[in-house]
Amino acid sequence: MKRILVVEDEKDIQNIIKAFLENAGYKVETADDGLDGINIIQKNKFDLILLDIMMPKIDGFVVCEMIRKNSNVPIIILTALTDEESQLKGFDKLADDYITKPFSMPIVLKHIEAILRRTDNSKESVGILKYKNMVLNIENYEVFVDNKKIPLTYREYEILKLFLENQGKVFTRDNILNSIWSYDYYGDDKIVNTHIKNIRKKLGYDYIETVRGVGYRIVKEDKK
Repeated sequence: MKRILVVEDEKDIQNIIKAFLENAGYKVETADDGLDGINIIQKNKFDLILLDIMMPKIDGFVVCEMIRKNSNVPIIILTALTDEESQLKGFDKLADDYITKPFSMPIVLKHIEAILRRTDNSKESVGILKYKNMVLNIENYEVFVDNKKIPLTYREYEILKLFLENQGKVFTRDNILNSIWSYDYYGDDKIVNTHIKNIRKKLGYDYIETVRGVGYRIVKEDKK
């Protein structure tokens, strides 16, 4: 049974989410604020985290940042903040998804299922992808550059894997959204730019090339 942590300070919303997800077959734990959430995460392992932003003690952005120091667990932000700046900040903090309130619980469930399905598929796959001084271990969901492990989020890993499996192919932002998010995405497609920026920064090498006016690609490696 998949375990989900709901970090939400509004009890009514927290109870609605918990009841709906438990009815869908998930084991759900709750945290009443950011600090409570961090304490629970340090003591337990979860398959996914639903995270509010505007909370007492520690806000969701800080919680997301703290989680990412030690874990690649999928994080979906659920928040009333609908402005573009907040959404981009959420992805800069390496959240995997961003859903604004008021939201539909059946839609939230579809987002959860999509992320967990892709996470499971990645874990079940077997193989190694190599590119120059980079190694992507599909079986263990890990990336190494110069033999150093690089902490990528689920979305970042999937984007990099997509490029490595299709070297030389140019992907538009819509291509990437359709391939990685695996459901209709109605937000700002600039989130792709943010993820690409984060991947480049973490790898320390600019392997992902921008094709002006079109999209992105990884140039096919010459193995002669």
